[in-house]
Amino acid sequence: MVKTKIAVLVSGGGTNLQALLDAQQSGALTAGEIVLVIASNDKAYALTRAANAGVPAVVCSRKALGSQAAFETAISQALAEHGAELIVMAGFMSILTENFTSQWPRRILNIHPSLIPSFCGKGFYGLKVHEAALAYGVKVTGATVHFVNEVPDGGEILLQKAVDVLPGDTPEVLQRRVMEQAEWKLLPQAAQMISEEIGREKAE
Repeated sequence: MVKTKIAVLVSGGGTNLQALLDAQQSGALTAGEIVLVIASNDKAYALTRAANAGVPAVVCSRKALGSQAAFETAISQALAEHGAELIVMAGFMSILTENFTSQWPRRILNIHPSLIPSFCGKGFYGLKVHEAALAYGVKVTGATVHFVNEVPDGGEILLQKAVDVLPGDTPEVLQRRVMEQAEWKLLPQAAQMISEEIGREKAE
């Protein structure tokens, strides 16, 4: 089976990118292959992770490009150049408009660090999600992999995994547990699932 070409979009440390690279290495991700990493800023440590893994990487900065349209055009060009068939957003902090997402129906995956519909949507990202969960007093949180559409965190849910909130948790401690127990497992699993689906479609 020909592997599905995956592009990973990142903004920061790239721990979820690393989980995908590790899954590829260990044989957990076999139906897809990461062919490109796109970072929204040139200081993202994820670029170092891509270089270490020998994966081509480009920087598309909305600020440097001057507008949302130019930003999305640059991303589209990079995806086309590398023949990407599936986009995985792994800690990508930029919102993409309907102009972009509508071109990739059921082909953009995102991981969100809560059990959607809790603590999601505009303004809920990074530590803010875990701060909100602790402030609300929930006993269980988790992570969700969903398809991306024009609504922040609004696309169809693919996978979810629950993680316990423990007494004395800080947002940082909770964030780490959600990553280790849910995010780093779910994202490679979802990438494998959809890569298989794309592979079957191509074979038909």
